[in-house]
Amino acid sequence: MSVLDVGSRTVRLVVADAAGGAPLPVHTAKWRLRLGERVEPGGPLDEDAVRHLVRAVDEAAATAERWGADEPLAFATAVVRDAPNRLDVLHAVRASTGVKLCTLPGELEAELTFLGARRWVGWQAGPLVLFDIGGGSLEVAFGRGRLPDFVASLPLGANRLTHEFLHDEDPPSPQALKALRRRVRHQLRDVAARIRWEGPRSAVATSRTFQQLARLTGEVPGRHGLFVPRRLERSALRRAKDRLALLPAAERARLPGISAPRAAQSLAGAVVGHTAMKLMGVKSADICPWAVREGILLRHIEEGAQWWAGVTRDLTDGEGRRRTGRVSLRVASS
Repeated sequence: MSVLDVGSRTVRLVVADAAGGAPLPVHTAKWRLRLGERVEPGGPLDEDAVRHLVRAVDEAAATAERWGADEPLAFATAVVRDAPNRLDVLHAVRASTGVKLCTLPGELEAELTFLGARRWVGWQAGPLVLFDIGGGSLEVAFGRGRLPDFVASLPLGANRLTHEFLHDEDPPSPQALKALRRRVRHQLRDVAARIRWEGPRSAVATSRTFQQLARLTGEVPGRHGLFVPRRLERSALRRAKDRLALLPAAERARLPGISAPRAAQSLAGAVVGHTAMKLMGVKSADICPWAVREGILLRHIEEGAQWWAGVTRDLTDGEGRRRTGRVSLRVASS
């Protein structure tokens, strides 16, 4: 099996052996597109961006085929989902590559990410809250079982907020940081109240943003493998956030864990992560290597090919939306 993830910075392919009921990776590959830098948040993808996207998806599909996998389960996150020419982009990808790329609503992303995290941490984690920071959105989920009881997707992605609040000055002014924190607190207010009321026993954080922030606070590098426990402490994240705020992006890229492509948005990610943990009363979160890609593979394993076929099937209205479970899904027309 294979899954293809079109994010704000990269296109990622995972080819997995699912014979034992768990998606064990046998090959991974990525193509750097940096769509978040080419596209204004919520803006259209221009012809050049679409051309690069089509080429990456085509190469990914060919790679999956060489590894003996079926057509990738392909999805795009907020950078395509929020584009006003989203349907044109999806049509172009399908026409040129044959790959049925779809956009998942943020709520479904949160649900699938929760499934991946639950399978990773197990039932011993108890009532679980999940955080996932992407380029365009922040997903939060809470649940006691296999799937979450509550999900939320908020426009608090690290790239989106960097562009909106921290783009003009490097390092940013105290006034810009204050405005950023005010926006994050306002957006999180209702979700945080719900999570505090639920009283989770455990917290997990997924995404490259959280992985890099954990490394910055002293956790072991990724080269040590997936099975080394990593934890992000809120107090350590606060100190890291304050450190990032004093440095220009070029100097942040020299810090442990902060890659050059993500250095500019690392501060916004730290502000979102710390604020979310503080407002929800979470003192620490385990870093989980499984997220939405693994959630999609697990759902496919558990429910069969008909589940993803239902996700990518026909449109029911002119906007390209169909109902699937509790959320609305935008898909490409067949």
